[in-house]
Amino acid sequence: MPEVAFHTGVADKADYLYRLLRKAGRAGKRVRVSAPAAVLDRLDTYLWVAEPGEFLAHARARQGRELDPHLEAITPVWLADPLASTPACDVLINLGPEIDEVAVQHERVIELVGADDQERLAGRSRWRHYETRQWTLVHHKADRPDER
Repeated sequence: MPEVAFHTGVADKADYLYRLLRKAGRAGKRVRVSAPAAVLDRLDTYLWVAEPGEFLAHARARQGRELDPHLEAITPVWLADPLASTPACDVLINLGPEIDEVAVQHERVIELVGADDQERLAGRSRWRHYETRQWTLVHHKADRPDER
């Protein structure tokens, strides 16, 4: 079973995600980012402009659409609708309120939970889901991902 790391109290998910993706890229990890389609569309734009002079290679995976074989081979970050298929990834980062059904296929799952009450309640529900399946759970109070 994968380890599930909950990062709670995340004020700016886009910025926090960017830092996590940069760290994963430095470690040579392939990442699936799961969230509702509208959130992923905004993230897609954000990743193009987040850091001037630095680009995080990424692609969108949409439910019901086939992937470009060339992109499958070279893309380290996949912004994936919850039911979209992607190439095998090492890490799943979930920004949405629901559990991504492919979580079990990853070495590591990272759940980003915002600071508002609705997000905290959804995060607690996801925690209980993983806990009942006896996955290894880790909790981090978010400020910034460790960039050592």
